[in-house]
Amino acid sequence: MLGVLEQLGYDLDGPLASAGVQRSDLEDSDEYVSPSVCALVFARVRQQRRVPNLALQLALRTPIGTNPLLDYVIVSSDSVGQGLQRLARYLRLVNPAIRVAIDDAHDPAVVVVDSGGDAFGAELTISLSVVRFMRETDDRLNAAYVTFVHDPDDVSEYARVMRCPIRAGATANAWALSHEALRLPLRRRDPALRRWLERQAADMLARLPPGTNVKDEVRRALATQVTAGDIGIEAVARRLATTPRTLQRHLAQSGTSFDALRDDARRQAAEVYLADATLSIGEIAYLLGYSEPGALHRAFKRWHGTTPQAFRQRAITGR
Repeated sequence: MLGVLEQLGYDLDGPLASAGVQRSDLEDSDEYVSPSVCALVFARVRQQRRVPNLALQLALRTPIGTNPLLDYVIVSSDSVGQGLQRLARYLRLVNPAIRVAIDDAHDPAVVVVDSGGDAFGAELTISLSVVRFMRETDDRLNAAYVTFVHDPDDVSEYARVMRCPIRAGATANAWALSHEALRLPLRRRDPALRRWLERQAADMLARLPPGTNVKDEVRRALATQVTAGDIGIEAVARRLATTPRTLQRHLAQSGTSFDALRDDARRQAAEVYLADATLSIGEIAYLLGYSEPGALHRAFKRWHGTTPQAFRQRAITGR
């Protein structure tokens, strides 16, 4: 999305610097940039006010796969309705500050976006949803209407792109679609791929905390990186646009430490991987960043008072 912003003529150097983000962070697919840092970058960008309806322009120009796991678990679903259910379930992997709820008790069904007062976040979520489902149904989907609590820059452009009435000053940010539209098939539906992706998404979601304070930001960074990257405090602090010393101070004020949170992230990941009989104990130790299997054995004894092998046996047999 930041690449799209540059295509639209926005200067990113100032916003990135103010958020403590380096361009190399954005180019590394294994890097984690916290939601609060992303929000700060977009807030600084919007102050430039170059393009009306910026959220809509981003939705029109941002390709599927920008957020690979979330995007593909949605578009590999069988139908629009199933894709919306997965959007509501897994959106927190990308933006924990926004919630999506689907009310299909009546026709048309209503997709409500709770952005916590963030008008841009609401516009972006609705724009991405409507535009992408239109494209993934080969342009067969038509929204019944879209509502915004605030006044978008140009309501007429939203109406033209989304081909439906747009109501500003409403009581909720939402969009509606018929039950017939909910049943429309998605062109990239792939049950096998979707099941595999959903297992990954569900596993990651289970390890994410519900809140958004500094302790939870660190937990989120560790949960997404514990088996895929550097989980040292220097790397995590950089991803959260702070320094190790400042991060440790904030964590101490929250009653915990970085080492304790990292230990807990490793414990949760170890429990998940031990339930998979295809991974050896040595491979799991390597995935969790331990120098040798003995370190994992010692940690597991401390966590559970037993060995990884014994824990795996109980997990697999249910005894």
